[in-house]
Amino acid sequence: MEMGLKNNLSEQFQLGLDAFEKWMSTHSHPITLFIIADLFESEIFEKWFDGFLAKHNSRITVGCHGLTHKSWSAWPDDNIGFSHALKTSTSILKKHAGITFRHWFRAPAGYIAPWMAEVLAQEGYVLDSSVNPSWLVKRKAGRGNSWNDVERALERNNIVSRPWMTSFSLPANGPALTLFPLSILAKRAWRKTPPPFHNDDFESTLMSKTAEVTTVYWHVLDHARKAGTWTPPLR
Repeated sequence: MEMGLKNNLSEQFQLGLDAFEKWMSTHSHPITLFIIADLFESEIFEKWFDGFLAKHNSRITVGCHGLTHKSWSAWPDDNIGFSHALKTSTSILKKHAGITFRHWFRAPAGYIAPWMAEVLAQEGYVLDSSVNPSWLVKRKAGRGNSWNDVERALERNNIVSRPWMTSFSLPANGPALTLFPLSILAKRAWRKTPPPFHNDDFESTLMSKTAEVTTVYWHVLDHARKAGTWTPPLR
């Protein structure tokens, strides 16, 4: 699940946080939060996160969703800028997430190009969950690139890739859950996903290059839908 918002939090965002925390009490499965680091500029979020982590740290892992929400592959290649952003965001997330932090990355808005893989590896990242292998969002791989190009770059740099689930080669995560007509296919696909992981086999399976893993994601703001009653349409 991804999070990201700078400075003050909107009422909708705070409702999403509260509703997400309530949903967490309804199950015992592990969850990975991909957090944009500048969100910790908000004292409200920092306080919420500290309390949330104290309750659920045994089944929470925290990954990096960037320093800001810059869509790197939509801009000219910038290894130096991306490296600096990764260093800064990693430091912030380690400070707040402690032992729950992992060198796992999800590109802001899913914009990832092949050139970014080498930088991720140089900064110690071992898993990426940015690839949305649908023709509909191919532009997010950068001009002239394909999703296969991104996957090959990640493999060359020894980074495990966990691409997002699709349905009939169409997006099935995030906004697709609520955008008609994608939402029809997306919800059907979610209800057919395998059972969620258990804590004892989550990380080892996720990091295994031979394991088949179905990856789904949503945004904390989704939990604010339906007056805070929305929940992920998992089986």
